[in-house]
Amino acid sequence: MSTRKFIIGGQILRSLRQARTRPLPAYWIWGGAMLLVAGVVLAQQDFSRVEIKVTKVSGNVYMLEGSGGNIGACVGSDGILLVDDQFAPLAPKIKAALKQLSDKPIRYVVNTHFHGDHAGGNAEFSAESTIIAHENVRKRLQEGGTVGGSAVQPAAKEALPVITFNDRATVHINGEDVRAIHFPHGHTDGDSVIFFPQSNVLHMGDDFVTYGFPFVDTKSGGTVSGMIAGVEKALALAPADVKIIPGHGPLSTVADARKFVDMLKETRGLVADAVKQGKTPDQMKQDHLLAKYEQLGKGFIKTDAWIDVLCADVIQVKPE
Repeated sequence: MSTRKFIIGGQILRSLRQARTRPLPAYWIWGGAMLLVAGVVLAQQDFSRVEIKVTKVSGNVYMLEGSGGNIGACVGSDGILLVDDQFAPLAPKIKAALKQLSDKPIRYVVNTHFHGDHAGGNAEFSAESTIIAHENVRKRLQEGGTVGGSAVQPAAKEALPVITFNDRATVHINGEDVRAIHFPHGHTDGDSVIFFPQSNVLHMGDDFVTYGFPFVDTKSGGTVSGMIAGVEKALALAPADVKIIPGHGPLSTVADARKFVDMLKETRGLVADAVKQGKTPDQMKQDHLLAKYEQLGKGFIKTDAWIDVLCADVIQVKPE
């Protein structure tokens, strides 16, 4: 998650209460989100105040920042390919920002995963674009489920990917061989990283974020171990000077991603050692086991919640 502000008021809280008895709109899903995380309510924000920032990354690839996950855009004479499309209400603003880059149509949207801050705009873009994603993205959008204990209705037909893949897929556009590579059981079970080899840009989705400890959606097949494996594989595949678009946060480098995965490995190792010593999660928290990373725990995912996720990963159970 970025540092965008959220509005929490009586109307929002009433909506959350109502959600106990009726399904939530699909665009409320944020990183498994618009849910209760570590006891904090992340409420629906005022999208009318969001501005779309466009940054040239390299070659024909741009990064768009608004609210939710970072968007990648491959722009050229063949048209536009998007990586993710944020929340549904932001679609007009995203389209307007892209018009400043090109008058060509948006031909493809590739989802890095199913969460609504990355795929919430699918229905709005599908009228002119082909939606592409891993098979599990379509499955989770189609079936709906629960988010934070509240029911989430299945996505509209228009929001579903119409081209799916199992391991990897390539889209040839604007002189780019855009490669979508599935990394199982990382942030979710449908994650893909997107590599633009000609422009030397890598979009990591939420398998790499810069807001602190990452959100691992264990209810949707995510695991810390899988996230570690995925990031390490991505870094092994990409050139050392590749420019990285994180799921959330500023444009990054291989060194930034390496620091992130080193943190994942070290914090997991500390928890694994504590588990071997017979310590409970509460004892780890009381001992300030992750004191070295205290600053990261001031972000979206708090330190105590991260310890719970790590413990569950070590003993391979899903945290409640």
